[in-house]
Amino acid sequence: MLSILYAYRNRDAERVKYSLDSLVKQTNANFKVIFLDYGSNLDTANEIKGLISNYNFVTYIYSFSEFQPWSRAKAINIGLRNITTDYVFTADVDMIFSPNFISKLHELKNPLKAYYFKVGFLNKKESKSNKNFQDYSVDFTTGVGAQGLSLFYIKSLEKIRGYDEFLHFWGAEDIDIHERLIRTGIESIFYNDEVLLLHQWHKSYRKSETNILSKDLQLQGVVKLNHQHLLSNQKNKVTVVNNEKWGHLISESEFNELEKNDCQIIINNKREAIDHFLFVELPQHTEKILSIQFVQDPFQTSLKFRVKKLLGKTVPKYYSLKEINDKILLHIISSYHNFPYTYKISNDLKIITFKIKK
Repeated sequence: MLSILYAYRNRDAERVKYSLDSLVKQTNANFKVIFLDYGSNLDTANEIKGLISNYNFVTYIYSFSEFQPWSRAKAINIGLRNITTDYVFTADVDMIFSPNFISKLHELKNPLKAYYFKVGFLNKKESKSNKNFQDYSVDFTTGVGAQGLSLFYIKSLEKIRGYDEFLHFWGAEDIDIHERLIRTGIESIFYNDEVLLLHQWHKSYRKSETNILSKDLQLQGVVKLNHQHLLSNQKNKVTVVNNEKWGHLISESEFNELEKNDCQIIINNKREAIDHFLFVELPQHTEKILSIQFVQDPFQTSLKFRVKKLLGKTVPKYYSLKEINDKILLHIISSYHNFPYTYKISNDLKIITFKIKK
């Protein structure tokens, strides 16, 4: 027996159905699926949970991470903590599996080897067609650098405490996990004898990054930051990452405790106020929920401020809310992602609300 692990958030139900339907057609049924929903909004979560109820081999798990930035590393780690089989394949809801895919995994599985697989990418039109696997027309295939879809021995992952949970948003987690396994003596192998996986088309999520504040959580430059972290792990020959709480699932009770806590402190966007919060108040806070709202100082848009600035007089220095957003998110993923927290941007993009229980 082996497990297929999906890490998911807010994707359309049709592609999920295509993927799970291809597992129904497997020639080898010796597998089960863990479907880890990393904080989809509740409407989407209910829709997906209803869809998944039609597949008796799938276990659905919901992490109340809706108001946290996406982290495939953290989502996978939560799934790993819930797997009871000896082997796991880290999947993607975009995948359509060849009917003999599970049989091939059983053939390849080895405690001293980690496999990743060549993937055939479909164009937009082809992705909407419902065909037999062999009848799809592939636009292009992945090379040796694409390591996201992998077969692992569970104990080898547990030994290095799973995926590196510093890595949020996009990039580097797949290369990093293979490199750290190699340093422990596990062989990493690219299986490219045949195409066993097809990728349904979707827009590039990385290209949606903007340099302005957005209600969709973003951190400017995070892909380069993740790559720098990968280089650091390489340089220092890191194997074990994370603390002992790796793979922690945010429970409903933890989420509700944060949600019902009203804002305690309002901090304006003066640079000294933001810096003091990040470097003094936040590190020293313990034993209760801290609830903060960050807002623009009204004085910044006043006539008095503009006149004083025009005359060269001393005026406060401010961070934009986008700069505050990036600073807070960077602190969270660096030092506080293991704590229960929520992070929200108001619909009018004028308030950032951050709650954390330390």
